[in-house]
Amino acid sequence: MDVKLKPFDFAAAVARAGLRTDGTPIAGGSGSAGSTSGTSKAGFGSALTDALKGVSDMQNQAQTMQNELQMDNPTVSLEQTMVQMQKAQIGFQAAISVRNRLVQSYTDIMNMQV
Repeated sequence: MDVKLKPFDFAAAVARAGLRTDGTPIAGGSGSAGSTSGTSKAGFGSALTDALKGVSDMQNQAQTMQNELQMDNPTVSLEQTMVQMQKAQIGFQAAISVRNRLVQSYTDIMNMQV
């Protein structure tokens, strides 16, 4: 099974978030930094929501294909169903991995001494 992923461009992701590569905001001043962080929060939140919806859609599609296969639908093959199930499983595992990393990062930040 070939899985094709787009390469991750760190510089472009940082630029979209409105940050320099050292993590400081591009726009100066506290007023514009606040608006930048609000925009990046909405962007991150919407990206996370879209990713979770995509995983959910893949799982629903796999479930539908399983049901169709069990009903002996001639247009659905076992191979297609198994591939869709594997895609859904990989997507779910990736979502769990991201969640675990976010929780670990949050825990690390909360345990930092000021």
